[in-house]
Amino acid sequence: MPDLIDALQWPAMAASLAAAWLVASRKKHRRNLGFWVFLLSNVLWIIWGLHDEAWALIALQVGLGLLNVRGVKKTEEENASP
Repeated sequence: MPDLIDALQWPAMAASLAAAWLVASRKKHRRNLGFWVFLLSNVLWIIWGLHDEAWALIALQVGLGLLNVRGVKKTEEENASP
């Protein structure tokens, strides 16, 4: 099981990069998807951080996760506008 958790850093990194790419899109739905992918990466990093006792990383991911929730709300509000 520790090997599986150690391996989480790679999909977490890939999700972070994919999310950054999506958030930079000009299309609203891609930006919104990017914030959701960022939230997934936050969860993966937190799981990995707990395993490795990387407390600063966990704190960073919680903070970034809150910012990503804000981003989701803003893009959903933007998508709801005519």
